[in-house]
Formats: sequence, structure tokens, C-alpha cells
Amino acid sequence: MSTKRGTIAILTGGGDVPGLNPAIRAITVRALREGYRVVGIRRGWAGLIDLDRDQPQLDPDCAVELTEEHVNRVGRTGGTFLHTSRMRPSHMPKANVPEHLRGKYAGEINDLTPEVLANIERLGIDVLIPIGGDDTLSYGERLHREGVKVIAIPKTMDNDVPGTDYCIGFSTCVTRTIEMTHALRTSAGSHERFLVLEVFGRYAGFTALLPTMAGAANRCVIPEHEFDIERLAELLVADRSTNPSKYSVVLVSEGARIAGMTEMIFSDHEKDAYGHKKLGGIGDVIADRLKALSPKFNHGRRVNVISQRLGYLVRCGDPDALDSIVPMAFGNLALDLILSSRYGRLVNVRNGRYDNVPIDVVTSRKKIVDIDKYYVADRLRPRYENFENQPVFIMTSDY
Repeated sequence: MSTKRGTIAILTGGGDVPGLNPAIRAITVRALREGYRVVGIRRGWAGLIDLDRDQPQLDPDCAVELTEEHVNRVGRTGGTFLHTSRMRPSHMPKANVPEHLRGKYAGEINDLTPEVLANIERLGIDVLIPIGGDDTLSYGERLHREGVKVIAIPKTMDNDVPGTDYCIGFSTCVTRTIEMTHALRTSAGSHERFLVLEVFGRYAGFTALLPTMAGAANRCVIPEHEFDIERLAELLVADRSTNPSKYSVVLVSEGARIAGMTEMIFSDHEKDAYGHKKLGGIGDVIADRLKALSPKFNHGRRVNVISQRLGYLVRCGDPDALDSIVPMAFGNLALDLILSSRYGRLVNVRNGRYDNVPIDVVTSRKKIVDIDKYYVADRLRPRYENFENQPVFIMTSDY
């Protein structure tokens, strides 16, 4: 039996994506075989807040020791069996402070980082591997500055974590978007309508641009460019008129804005721990406007619209091939870094090759579509040229 080399902890934060469980499995299997103990932190950063150090036994609702048997059962499935949350320990509202800590933290907003650090010590964690988007990983970067040994793994449907060409979950999102768009074509064609599909993308339009580039839609509108709704109506009418089945398709990023709008469309004005309101509804707004505008470009005849939010349909279920392979590689890259005592790193894909960069890249900037290079604003569609030496996902390079 190998001598234990230390304890590695894994957590998943933010939205679920296909590929999280394969990443957890890859880390766990490799770590155990290298002689480490592995602990899974439940519900993201919440597990390191809710743990009560005064209790004699480890609370299995906060942390659980992982074995190959645990992870092999779930390693091929979607979601995260460790569960997730959008908890932000450095900005904890008074109402969300755990009961056992309310005597110590009575402010309207509280920084519970001292509790996180104490619980990391209580659990005997030597290295922490957070898997998440820029929000989750920004707190991982905070812990790195506090002296915790952190290796970060990027995941998000939007593919918008800076410092990497690829985030876990993105390929499945694009794959499902293409599949569902093609499936919905039958209804759009049967009724000779516009098909408006709202997809993920708060600040970055990759999840609308890539499927459109792959032929799933005629047009796409993305957060990086405020668009003219009359121009979209004109283009969709033209696309519909040249289609034998008399329909046309536009993909709409949830963060897209019509020219003149002062803010994005929100389905809920309550903010999460990172200050984000829940987006949703821009697709329906665009659909209503297109229906009203269509007679202007269609000889006075109105074109009806099918409007659909894809939402959780593209993030549920099992990972596709790439979101099974990349998490395996990311997990092993994390172990390579640990074995070489290199901490404060983000594992990544750079120009088609696996690599790593300093973790502070996640707080350095926003990763968005370069519209001058990859988007034809007047045509509201991707630019189909100059692919030589581009990464596999074309416009997702962050370098």
C-alpha cells in the first residue's frame, strides 16, 4: 500500500455542465493511485462554509472521502454528484450565514474566508481543486493569495473563462444546440415561420456563434454587438424567401441587446452571490418585434414566429465525446502540477494543446468574441474566412 502523500479536495461551483463527473473521476483515480487521499466538497464553496468544526464527526453533507467505487459509477454521467451552488464566501449576506456562525458574523455582507481557511485545515486539505467558471475560480484565486495550494479547472457552457481556449461543457452545449435547432426546423418549416432560439451567453456569444457557423442558423445576435432589430427582420425575411420550406432561424444569446436598450432582459431581478441577475426573455422580445416588423419586408404579410429557450436542455444529460476526453485530460494535468509542486495554476487548452497559466488570469479580464475578426455585424452572422492556424473552435482563442 502506498504511503499517503496528502489530501486533495475537489469542489464544483456555479452552473452544472456535462463533463464535471468525468473530471472528478479523473482526478480521484489518478490521485488515489499516486498515493493521495481525496475528499469531495459538497455544494461548491458552501461545503466549506457549512462545516461546523465543533462537531466531533465529519458532516457527510459537507465533505465526503472519495474512492474509485464512488467515481467509477458516475464518471460517464452528466451533472455533478458532489452538487453545486453559487455561494461566494467573501460576500455572504447575513441571511445566508450558517446558524453556527451567526454570533460571529452579523453584518449585512460578511467575509467568511477565515472560516473557509479554518475548515480547509480541519479537513487536512493539502491541495484544493475548484472546478468552475470565472466566478467560482475568482474565489479560488483569493484562496491562492491567502496561501492555499490551488489548482483550478475551467468549466462553463459559455466558454468565457479567460486564459483558456476551452472550458468543460462547451462542446456539449454546442452539440445540443445544433441538434435541437435542427429538430425544431421541422415545426418552423411546417408553419413557414421564423425560428428564434435563445441560448446561453451573458457577456460572450460563443454558444450562438459556433452553432451558426456550423450551419444551425441563418443569423445570430450576440452580447458583444447591439443590433438593429429592423435589420434582423430584413435579413430573416430574405433568408426565408430563398428557403424552399419558407422558414429562417436566428440564435439569440441571452445577453444580447437590441440597439437602444439600456440593459439586458432579466427573468428575475434577484441577484446571485456574484451580483448577477438571472437572464432570460430576450428571445421572446425579439420574436414579438420580428412578428410586428415582418410585413415591412414581406410585401405587407406578417410572418409568425416560434420562440424557444434552450436553457437547461443543453446543459442536462451526459457529456459528448469532447466533454468526456477534455475533463480526463484536465484532471490528469492537475495531478501533474501537484506532483511537480506547481500551485496557483489554471489548467487550459491553448491553440489546441494542453497547458497551464497562472490562476490570476481569471480575474484579469473578460473573455468575449472579437467581433472585428469573427463577426460580420451588418450581416449578423459569423465571418467564414481566414481559418488557417485558428484553434478547433475558431474564435475561442484567448491569446
